Amino acid sequence: MVYAMSKQRMAIIGLGHLGSRHLKVLHEMSGSRPIELAAVCDIDPSSARALAEQYRVPFVEDYRRLPSPVDAVTICVPTQDHFDVARFFLEQGIHTFIEKPITSTLQQADTLLRLAEQTNAVLQVGHVERFNAGFQSILRFTRQPLFIECHRLNLFPNRSLDIGVVMDLMIHDIDIVLGLVRSKVEDIQAVGVNVLTSLEDIANVRITFQNRCVCNLTASRVSDEVMRKIRLFQKDTYISLDYVGQEAFIYKKYERQILKHALPIEREEPLRKELEHFVQCAQTGQTPLVGGKEARQALAVALDITRKIWNP
Repeated sequence: MVYAMSKQRMAIIGLGHLGSRHLKVLHEMSGSRPIELAAVCDIDPSSARALAEQYRVPFVEDYRRLPSPVDAVTICVPTQDHFDVARFFLEQGIHTFIEKPITSTLQQADTLLRLAEQTNAVLQVGHVERFNAGFQSILRFTRQPLFIECHRLNLFPNRSLDIGVVMDLMIHDIDIVLGLVRSKVEDIQAVGVNVLTSLEDIANVRITFQNRCVCNLTASRVSDEVMRKIRLFQKDTYISLDYVGQEAFIYKKYERQILKHALPIEREEPLRKELEHFVQCAQTGQTPLVGGKEARQALAVALDITRKIWNP
């Protein structure tokens, strides 16, 4: 896509693991997209300042004191700080991208949604799997799932430990499932245990929807392997997707046989596609694929699951 618009001045708030990835991707995008990195911000200057110098971007420690006005920000701070930081920018009508989950509470999410609407600012949330090329490839074959199974396993991250595995990892699959099933949740059964932290590190959840679709979700951040897979079953069809390998297969019943087909996928970096989408929405006013409303729905289910784990 060719852009013929003035450049968006952007800032990145938080230069931890995800923020540094944002910086790398946005720096690469600046050569072909209408963006300019105006500033990066982090409360810990020890490593963040070196990153800013590497990419030749102004650095500040306080997001409220950026060196110059900006049009858009990406927020990669801990979840507990999402609300305060996002509110500061949305109140000024600055387009805002927040890494998932949108906030810690539904009340906070509702406030951000109202602010975005009042100031006409774009609010997008980082449910990045929506932009995975493998996931995009299976959408046109997904009609009315009857059963969905998701596995999301990760090595112990030593980050994002202010939230449990449901809000950290499983929320990706919650968002995907809600988008695929498009029916109200009828029942949730959940179990989880804390292994290395005070919050749940492993969780297994069974969601039943009003249209009778059933979903099993498993997430772990104490695994010795990385796995991100989804399997969908619908009438006469079974679809399997590996998010990491960006491989998808469809199995269809034909007469008395099961035929397997690999779906063609153009492999792309999901984060780059996601940030390109944010830039486009900020430029055009287009509604994001995952805006505040969708992120709030995923948060509501994640909070319900967490409550059921700790208050069975």
